[in-house]
Amino acid sequence: MPAAALKSKPLPTQSTAKRPVLLDLPYAPVEKRPLPPGRPRQWYVTHNRRLKAMRLAIALLDSGVYMPNQARNATIRDTAEQIGVHPPSDTTCHMVRAFMRYAR
Repeated sequence: MPAAALKSKPLPTQSTAKRPVLLDLPYAPVEKRPLPPGRPRQWYVTHNRRLKAMRLAIALLDSGVYMPNQARNATIRDTAEQIGVHPPSDTTCHMVRAFMRYAR
């Protein structure tokens, strides 16, 4: 009997599952470090917005939303609520879609 016939089928992953796999929250959050001092306030605002948008984009990808046109503002805000993040602004929602677009 060929060896390939003896191998068991792998478990379904997000890309092969019939339905989206539920979000799996991170087991241990990354330790936060202080931001560098002395920058203009706008730098901190933009930096934190990028971090939030990246977290949301990853959560959307994990939940089965792969295309930017599937990620409407309501979908992004629902995902933010699921992962425990404050609801994002329209600007942050736009940034989430941009991350999903350019990651391809």
